[in-house]
Parts: sequence; C-alpha cells; structure tokens
Amino acid sequence: MTAFEEFGVLPEIAKAIDEMEWTLPTDIQAESIPLILGGGDVLMAAETGSGKTAAFCLPIIQIVWETLKDIQSGKVSKVSTSSSKPWTMSMIDRGTALAVAPCGLRVQSREQREWHGGRCTRGVQGSGKYAFEATVTDEGLCRVGWSTLQAKLDLGTCRNGFGFGGTGKKSNNKQFDDYGEPFGKNDVITCLLDLDNGQIKFCKNGTDLGNAFTINKQMLNNAFFPAVVLKNAEMAFNFGEEAFKYPLPQGYVPIKQAPSEKIVVNSNSGEAADDNSVKIKNNAPQAIIIEPSRELAEQTSNQIKKFKKHLESPAIRELLVIGGVNVKEQISTLQNVGADIIVGTPGRLEDLIQGGYLLLTNCRFFVLDEADGLLKQGYTELIERLHRQMPKITADGRRLQMIVCSATLHAFEVKKMAEKLMHFPTWVDLKGEDAVPETVHHVVVKVDPQKDRSWASLRRHILTDGVHAQDGVRPGNNSPETLSEAVKMLKGEYCVRAIDEHQMDRAIIFCRTKLDCDNLEKYFKQLDRNKYSCVCLHGDRKPNERKSNLEAFKQGKVKFLICTDVAARGLDISGLPFMINVTLPDEKSNYVHRIGRVGRAERMGLAISLVSSIPEKVWYHGEWCKSRGRNCWNTNLVEQKGCCIWYNEPQFLADIEEHLNITIQQIEPDMKVPHDEFDGKVVYGQKRKLQTSNYENHTAQMAPIVKNLSKLESEAQLLYLKRHLAKLARA
Repeated sequence: MTAFEEFGVLPEIAKAIDEMEWTLPTDIQAESIPLILGGGDVLMAAETGSGKTAAFCLPIIQIVWETLKDIQSGKVSKVSTSSSKPWTMSMIDRGTALAVAPCGLRVQSREQREWHGGRCTRGVQGSGKYAFEATVTDEGLCRVGWSTLQAKLDLGTCRNGFGFGGTGKKSNNKQFDDYGEPFGKNDVITCLLDLDNGQIKFCKNGTDLGNAFTINKQMLNNAFFPAVVLKNAEMAFNFGEEAFKYPLPQGYVPIKQAPSEKIVVNSNSGEAADDNSVKIKNNAPQAIIIEPSRELAEQTSNQIKKFKKHLESPAIRELLVIGGVNVKEQISTLQNVGADIIVGTPGRLEDLIQGGYLLLTNCRFFVLDEADGLLKQGYTELIERLHRQMPKITADGRRLQMIVCSATLHAFEVKKMAEKLMHFPTWVDLKGEDAVPETVHHVVVKVDPQKDRSWASLRRHILTDGVHAQDGVRPGNNSPETLSEAVKMLKGEYCVRAIDEHQMDRAIIFCRTKLDCDNLEKYFKQLDRNKYSCVCLHGDRKPNERKSNLEAFKQGKVKFLICTDVAARGLDISGLPFMINVTLPDEKSNYVHRIGRVGRAERMGLAISLVSSIPEKVWYHGEWCKSRGRNCWNTNLVEQKGCCIWYNEPQFLADIEEHLNITIQQIEPDMKVPHDEFDGKVVYGQKRKLQTSNYENHTAQMAPIVKNLSKLESEAQLLYLKRHLAKLARA
C-alpha cells in the first residue's frame, strides 16, 4: 500500500501518482486530502510547487468517479424529481424579507422600501405548455411570472426573469413596457409558459392579455420556475393542487401535471432530487474549478488527465473552458460528449452558463484556485452568483463542497468571502508568515540616474512606455520627468548586464505592465536574437501564442520568459535558476510570489530586483479609463483625471523589507553577488554542494586555535587548584 492509499486514495489513482514518481504526499496534501474526502469545506494556503493542485484534484477525481460508478451500478438514480412531490414556494431561494407560509403556497413581504422575491421549488424544462395561478391577497406592489435559476430574485430586472406587475407593466432586463392592464387585491393572474414556441403570456381573471415575451433559443435550454417579487404585499399560489378558478387556454396544463421527465428541482432550494426525476445531463458537471489565468487552467487540466489515467468504467470526462478558444467547440463538447469536471477561467465560464450551455444543477464541488488573484481581478460578484446557482444538497444527498486556495488566506477579501459562502471551513495554513527560502539569494540593485549618467550616451535605447513622450526630456535636464525616463532606459541596460554577468541561460523576467513586456522583448531581439532569445506571456497575447510561448520556455527553446504578475501566477516551472524584477511589485506578497519561481526543490536560485532610487512616472489605467489602457495616451496624473501615477519603488522596497523582517542585500550595478565561501561554490539551478577542500582548509585553519584553547583551559584549571590548596592551608 502506498502512502497516498493510507489516507483513502483509490489504488488506481495511487498507481498514477506512483508513475509520476511521487513517493510521499506533501504537507498540504497530507492535511487537505482526508478533509475533502471527508466532505468538508477547506481553505488552504501554500506556495506554488507545494502540491496544492493535487491536494484538491485527487479527492475530487475520486469522489466524482465513485459517484459515476454508483450511478452506473444503480445505487444512485439516473433520474430526477417526481411530480408527486409538492409544488411550493421555496423557503430557501427567496429574499430575506419574503415570508413563506408553512404550506408553501402563500408569500408575504412587509418591507416597504425594498423588493423581495422568491422562486418555486420546482420548474419545467424542454417542451410543453404550463400554467399556474397567483392571487393578490392584500394591497401592495407585486410582480409575478417566470425565471431561470440564473435570474435575480428581483423578477424582471435581468435577462433571465420575465414578470407582469400590478401597475400594468411587463418587465425583463429592467425594461418596463405597458402590457394588459393593472391588477390589484383579489385579482387572479394566470401565468402561462409555452416552451414549444418560446412564449410567455398572462391572463387577468381569465382574460387572455396576449403574448408578453418571446424567449430566445439559447435561453430555452434552461429550466423555468414560477417566481414572484413583492413590496409590502401578499400573494397566494395554485400550481394545480386545486382546480383553477379560470379555464386555461387550449393546450395548457397546470404545471403540477407536467411529465416527470420535464420537471427540474430548484437546486438553490437545498433539496436533493429523488429517484424518479431528471437524468444527469452531459452539460451538468459535478465539479467547477476556476483559475485566474489560461495557463494555470491548462496546467490544472493536464494534472487531472495524469491523475485519472487508470480510472476506467466509467471514464471521467474533463473539459478545459478558457477564452480565446473557439466557443463552438466547447459548446459541442458539452452537448455531445459531456463533462464531469470543468476547469476554466471566469469570463468563458460565465458566457457558457448565461447562454444555458453549462448547467450547475449537479455541481458537487466549487473550487477557487488562487482565490486572492480572482478577487483582485474583480470576480467577487461572479463567484457569489455562481455559488447561489449551485445546489446546496446534491442528488445523492451530499452537501456542496467549496475549496479555496490562496497565497494569502488571511487577506480581508478572502476572509470575507469565506465567511459568506463557505460552510464551517477547515483552515489549512502551511504557509505561515511570508519568508524567502534559504535556497534563494535575493538582492537589489539601485538604479540611480543621477549617479549613473550612462543613459545619456546609450547607443541602443530600450523603447520606453511613452509616458514622457511630450515632456521634452533630454540629457542635462534634471527634471523629475527626465530622470524618470532615464530610469526606464537604465533598467533595460541593467537587465542585460545581469544576464551577462551571471551567464544566465534560463530566467523569468517580471515587468509591471504588458507594454513593458513587449518593449523588453523588442530590446532583446534588437541586441541579439540568439543570445537573448525570449518570449512574452501576458493577457494581450493570443491564447495559442501564450501556450506555445510557455512551452518553448519550458522546453528550453528560448532562454527568457518575460511576463506580468497575472500571467505568471501559479505557473510551475521546475529547475529555474534566475529571476529578474525589472520593477518591484506594489503588493508585498507578490514579491515573495515572484521570487518563489526560483530556489525550488532544494535547488539554488538568484533573484535580482532593479529598484529605482527616484519616483518613476508610470501608466495606471483604472475603471475611469474607458479603453482600460488600449490606445490611451492620457499622461495626466490620476488626481487630474489622467492615467498615470508616480511609482515610489524605494517605499515599496521598505514595505517588503518590513513585511519580511529583513534587510535585502544591496549589490552594485556591476551585478556581482558575493557568496559565503564556507558554504561552498553556488551553482544556480543546482543543489548546493559543500566543497570538501573548503571544509578541510577551514579545519586546518582552526586546528592551532583549538590547540591554544586547550592549553589555556589546562592553565586555568591548574591555577584554580593552586589557589584552592593555598586557601585550605591558611585555614
């Protein structure tokens, strides 16, 4: 039995791990795998390279496969909810101020300022014509109709909700148009859904008000649920438990009489499907894993393929869902082949879910990898929205599990999200305080354009970011703008100098912006395409180019990978000896994240940071920038409604040193890094080896000193005895 099997991993998975030559689980794997297999929510913090991807992938693969196996053997039903179940308004899928009567057929809200809505516990999907009745039982404002699970509870305020209000307005996607006539207390509204023709209409007290909405074909892939939203009002519902008060138009049936294969459980209601209902669909995966970048998503997907290698009958279907790839291929795979585990980036996942091509009704695992990065990129609302759409209790009666991986678990945004979405999570924090591994030499080089005037006579200038294009900078002018432009040129020169001094043949180089990456790539190619062969990795490069660039660097076809923080987050590149920070990151934790690319697996690494001694003016395109940086040349400062800031690297360096509680060694612009001779000669990229000759020389040097100490110790003992005997004689 392997070490992984000892804490519950299937032999087939353990065999795949063994073939990858993993002998023992890492600390994060040993802590997290049993917790996830046990059904708990887990928050884990560990550096890239610590095995955290396997820590969540292994147990997810195992549970997904076991569930598929149970379905195959008949232990878990392949079909979902029966029409014999009661149709009621959900006690869970509702606004906080919407009260639902114990019978589930009457709802009320006494909130006078806000709208509060809710949905039914059941819905219909596929085909057919269905109806339910809603009676206004008290004065107030109300809106009733149909919505998908993707819709907001404020019925009619998003594209997935279709409502008819008491003011005589129909509403969808915040578009309120005249329809029919107003209604009020004691009026009966019949809500009609025609899935065959994609139409929604309403009747008032038996009078047909005509077609209200036409549903597009994409949305017809979703299930539709009776829905309501109230403001200081009350309504009662009849889904077919009793005879309707008014006859239905031809072809329509009470929704309770829908065939069982057309009925869908409201997964937001926390109710498990029984063994009489909807079959698990190809496009309804059991696990959703969200990654902040395409590269990291591909990396995780490749790991899953390796881990599931020996799991057969049934086979696990994984699907990579990322932007920049033809969406039609992904839709085709979902509809025809299906997927049990989805690994993807937020944008493309949202597109597929909103289009109805990817359903969350069977989701058992919700994983956020590099969660701090996802939240900083502005995906908080999306994450919360997806979580609301996922069933809290799955078809086999198990609770939705959420797994969050983050470099900074105790960051405010991560803690806030965990408290809101996760169910009593276990914190696995093996990272502790940020620290730099002993295998990494990290140094800073001050870039001072006032001391180093070589920028004024550089024969080949690096192309700068254009911030100072209109500032009239020139040698001899010591204005802040001129010195800032000088820093940009010197950094390109210093970067090349570091490469030459240490004969770097493999390094990752971090730049602050995508434009900086492009400019450095052009500079390297201008100098020598072979000596400084390089590729770029950032969000503006096409997916195929990013993928091929990363592979070229991993395989050693090029020497240097130039990238931004976002593009490089989580990348696992083994045996990397060198890293250069062209500009320090403004986030303290990102410094540790960057230099963590080197010095891994007990191999020595060197990280060099180029730090400007003066403030440097740089681009900063925020939400106020309409193009978010594309073709933007507004060089005014942010406080002047521009897109630039003064970047204070000396302050960032001080913050990093305070964060790590160290003083980072400063070296001269010649880039020479002194070593401790007693530690032996350091070869970056290789494990540290102590040189025997150094150790022997050290022993030889120490021998006469040790001999002298021994002589002094003997003399001290003799002196003590003489004095002690003299004292006894006097007594």
